[in-house]
Order: sequence, then structure tokens, then C-alpha cells
Amino acid sequence: MTAEVLVAGGGIGGLALALGAAANGHRVTVLERSAEFAELGAGIQLAPNGLHALDRLGLGAATRAIATPIDELRFMDGVTGEHVTSMPLGAQYQARFGQPYVVVHRGELYRLLLDACRAAPGVELRPSSAVTGYEQDRTGVTARLAGGGRIAGALLVGADGIHSAVRGQLVGDGPPRISGITVYRAIIPMAEVPAPLRARAVTWWAGPKCHFVHYPIAGGRYLNLAASRDDGATEAFTGRPAALEAVRREFAPLPAAGHLLELGRDWHAWVLVDRAPVDAWCDGRVTLLGDAAHPMLHYAAQGACQAFEDAVVLAGLLGDGADGLLRYQELRRERTAAIQHTARDSIRLWHPAGAAATARNAALAAMSATDLHDAVAWMHAERIEATR
Repeated sequence: MTAEVLVAGGGIGGLALALGAAANGHRVTVLERSAEFAELGAGIQLAPNGLHALDRLGLGAATRAIATPIDELRFMDGVTGEHVTSMPLGAQYQARFGQPYVVVHRGELYRLLLDACRAAPGVELRPSSAVTGYEQDRTGVTARLAGGGRIAGALLVGADGIHSAVRGQLVGDGPPRISGITVYRAIIPMAEVPAPLRARAVTWWAGPKCHFVHYPIAGGRYLNLAASRDDGATEAFTGRPAALEAVRREFAPLPAAGHLLELGRDWHAWVLVDRAPVDAWCDGRVTLLGDAAHPMLHYAAQGACQAFEDAVVLAGLLGDGADGLLRYQELRRERTAAIQHTARDSIRLWHPAGAAATARNAALAAMSATDLHDAVAWMHAERIEATR
């Protein structure tokens, strides 16, 4: 029997679930707070596990067609300029994990999902419909909307991001944790990048209490820049303009990467936030997905991948009602919590100084390609299957 599934939030995770749910025969209404369905942001890294999940959702081939394959993950010492190590992502990696490692422009990936939802029978997209809370009984759930509207369904999925109103009622754990890290982002046309720096690589420059990452996006037409500074920030903000002079000052501890930082224009800054894992994100006929369920720092490059995995698993269990939601939670809780912890812990890899940085470099340089692949296998090798 089909269920009327209400999805709070029309971002990447919410649309992925809508697509998967419709493919399983459910009627879906996506309730988006904004006046139009759109996605902001720049680059997304997709490891093989994310592409496997997109294959299950029917968008793997289309995603690979717009993505830029990455040849290596390159680790540089931003103080000395030393090339510490690279994880090759070629034939050996792809044979082991069954997919390439790619980067894609967030807006382009979002449009694929949006177009697929618009074409899918049974999916209704409703903008200007912010979900503020819910009520439920044994027969169904009602989403409360800003402005006093209400909409009833069989199930409600909160895919409304790290500031989720659905989570606020379901978990009640208050505002997100401020990480104390500010990230500065910019995008520049690849034509402005010196030819030797146009490699198909995700490159990290590590230094004391800061690091800088860059990689090509949009089919190689742009270079995405993201520089993180552990500055003890205590106030959360998003998209604040940042002058180049401020970026120079904050990342002076990365002299080897200074020439790349100088390329950036129109810098904007965000203070990173996340939440600790929770044991339960289900309440009867209501559950959470993606950043609403398990928001993580972006340092493991798994946020979008985990939302896609969530969507595949949950879409196959919606027909079992509240029991299906609990099963979804059981299947996803341990893995997503481990990645949340890994993303936080990775700061110890990026930000040491002095003797600790030297020891880190030596340890990484001693690892073979197989060793490096082994280190990420628990994340990248996952092949989420539909649970029908």
C-alpha cells in the first residue's frame, strides 16, 4: 500500500528521498521553506559509496556525466611545501571500490535531483511551506506550517537541515555546537589558475591550526577554494564577506599555499557547526534524514554521501510505517555516528604544528597506496542496497 510521505526540506537529501520513495510507489509531498527550490554552495566530493547510492536512486550515470573525476587526494605540508603523500584514485582504487571518486558542483547535482523529482509520478513540490512542527496519532501525522497551515500524511521525514524544526521537537537538543572553526570559501575560473595547478586532484595544505583545500568543479571550469582556521570562533554566521587581506592574515601560517590563496576573490566566511550523534531520531511516524539526523563537519567529505545512503535505505522501508522508520534508524545510526566522530577527529590530522606535524608527515609518507585505501575502505566501500 502506498503512503503519503511528507518531507520537510527540499534540499539534496529531501529530494533524494522523494525520488526514492516515489520509485517505491509512494506519494510524496516535499515542503520547502523557501519561495523556490534552489541550492546554494560550491563543490561536493562524492566517494564511491555516494555514487553507489545515486545508482540506486537512478541518477548515478547522470551524476558521473556532470562530475569531474579526481585522480588523487594530495596531502601537502603548507608550512614547508613538502608533498607528503597522495592517495591514488585510479584503476586500483576503482577496481576495489567499484566507482570513481568525483567532485561536482552542488547546484548542478541539485538540478539533476530537482528535474528527476519533477518528472516522477507521485511527487509534489510545495515551496513557501516551512514546517514548524508536527502532531501525530495512531493513524497519521500532521505537519504544522508557518502561517498556520497544516498538511496531513502517513509519515513525516525531517530533511530540513542542521537547524531542523522537526528535530527541534523530536530530539530537543537546542542549537548546533559551534566548532570554533571559520572556513573561508571562494570560486575562481580555471582560466585564471596557472597551468601547473590545474591537476584533477583534491589537494590539502596542512598547517598549525589551519588548512586549505582546493579542487576543480563544474567540469573543470572553476577551482573551488576552502580554507579553515581554528580561531576559537564563538558566534555562528554564514556567508559573511571576507576581504582578501583578512584571508592573508588568517592563513599566514601556510606560506607554501600563499600563492594559491592570492588567486581567490570574493571570499565569504562561515563558522562551522555540527551536532553530537544521538541514539534516537525517530518518534512514531516521524523521522529525520541527512543533516537533520546526523550533521557533521565537512572534513570527511561524507555529508552528501550519507544523505544519499539514508534516502536509499529509508525509501525501501516507508511501506512498513513506524516500524520501518525504526528499522531505518537501526540500520543507519552506528555508521553515521562513526563518520560524525571521524569528521571531528580529523582536525588532529590537519592542524598540528612542529614536532607533531613532522611525525604526522612521516607516518603518512610511510603508507602505501593499499594502506591509504585500507584507511578509507570502511567509508568508501559501502554499497547501500534498497531494503524492500
